[in-house]
Amino acid sequence: MVYITGDIHGDPRDLLRFSEAHSLTADDTIIILGDTGFNFYLHGRDRKAKKLAARIPATLLCIHGNHEARPQSLPELYHEEQRFGGAVMTEDAFPNILFAVDGEIYDIEGFSTIAIGGAYSIDAQWRRENGIPWFPDEQPSAQTKQRAERVLSERSWKVDVVLSHTCPAKYTPTETYFPGIDQSKVDKSTENWLDTIEDRLTYQRWYCGHWHINKHIDRIDFLFGDVEEFAAGLKH
Repeated sequence: MVYITGDIHGDPRDLLRFSEAHSLTADDTIIILGDTGFNFYLHGRDRKAKKLAARIPATLLCIHGNHEARPQSLPELYHEEQRFGGAVMTEDAFPNILFAVDGEIYDIEGFSTIAIGGAYSIDAQWRRENGIPWFPDEQPSAQTKQRAERVLSERSWKVDVVLSHTCPAKYTPTETYFPGIDQSKVDKSTENWLDTIEDRLTYQRWYCGHWHINKHIDRIDFLFGDVEEFAAGLKH
């Protein structure tokens, strides 16, 4: 069985409890839609979170969020291997934690699934001023965007499922905006680009994290604390 949830920010305890309550095994998978927090502090605190996550018997397939380093930037820890029919980044010490590669197509439960991570951090300046990690490559690069578009073009712009951290701009849950944040100064380039993807794409479901809300609108599912069955109700 494959399940899916939103940001956990370095605290996998709820997922551990979920795995125990549902008797998950190594045959199961939990998709985390970014901001896992497994590569945030880049010191022992990350390892503590990973050790706790390693107690979950299921595979954790993680999308890259904006509150964590890209695994590709940590070659001393991560290497590439093939899982779910596509490339993932994995760490020898924690083999059940996998990071999806942006623009890669995966076969998950028979559904073609593309991963597109990254987003803008509204707390970037505060983090820099207070010595808390911030990652300049938090958003997808032009090269990553071009790769994703090329991959989708080769598939005639058809895929069953999209896994992204943030969402297409038109679906932004504005009710989650923080008061006091000037939205005119927020970099929304990733959301605007995802809008252009969504406009061209034939798909069944699009899953997002990032916004700390559980919400369903059209074919878009925002997840935070909820854990759902992946691709429930979709047709092969």
